[in-house]
Amino acid sequence: MRKKHNQHSQVGGFTLIEVMVVVVIISIVAAIAFPSYLAYTRKASASLAEQEILKLAEQLERHKSRNFTYRAFDATSIYGTTGVTAATVNIPVGSTGTAVKYVITIRDLNAPTLALSANGARGRGYAIRAATADAQSFNYLLTSGGVRCKNKSATLVTFVGCGTDANGAQEW
Repeated sequence: MRKKHNQHSQVGGFTLIEVMVVVVIISIVAAIAFPSYLAYTRKASASLAEQEILKLAEQLERHKSRNFTYRAFDATSIYGTTGVTAATVNIPVGSTGTAVKYVITIRDLNAPTLALSANGARGRGYAIRAATADAQSFNYLLTSGGVRCKNKSATLVTFVGCGTDANGAQEW
């Protein structure tokens, strides 16, 4: 014998309210997690920029110990040529386009408009600046004269100092 199926049997599924509650919970979790993730990636990029600045400073000192001057220092001898010129390094190293988080620029401390590899550079000191387009991240400066500072204002971080503003220039 066959049993007849009731035509009004319930079909399993979720109600609209249940789906809406799940969407709201996921939205709240995302609203909390996403800013934390962005802050984490900013910190990671800044740490990488700091490491590369210190690496360049070490290489500049080695260059000076061999040549008795910082003049003619070329960053491509360390990194190769992708995302690097004689006086600039993109961070992350080798990145191009929108993947670039920082641009590190190396200049003559006594003639900040000149790269150390440029004609007319004196080569008695260096200035390394790491600049970013992200207004919430720090811009960095390290010089052979002992300046080591950071500031969130890119316009105030020059090759001679970090200036002052609402964020305040800080040592790093």
